[in-house]
Amino acid sequence: MDVHREVAVGWLQKMLGGDQGIGPKEADGLVGSGAVLLDVREPTEWQAGHAAGARHVPLGDLEDKLAALPRDGRVVVVCRSGNRSARATALLLRSGFEAVNLSGGMRAWAAAGLPVATKNARPGTVV
Repeated sequence: MDVHREVAVGWLQKMLGGDQGIGPKEADGLVGSGAVLLDVREPTEWQAGHAAGARHVPLGDLEDKLAALPRDGRVVVVCRSGNRSARATALLLRSGFEAVNLSGGMRAWAAAGLPVATKNARPGTVV
């Protein structure tokens, strides 16, 4: 999906009440208080850069990996722009998790000045 279409879809979701997510600063605060940050992007996106301490489960694998996620706390779900993570959040909520979507995804995270790193703790990028 191209960037313009992702922005349009995100705007439409918000207008229709489909995205009840949180912003990056609130997400960072929740993670700092013990919430799990779950990144549902594809492996190449993850490798280019992710939030430190995030767990990586691509969206396509999420349903099969639910048992590996903690059920005793909140899960903040992130992708690149917030669309895939909105779908992942809906799946988690239907499965009994306390989950919330990071609206705007890793793009919003990086734009808020929050760190994006690689596996080797080097600065990363959002692709």
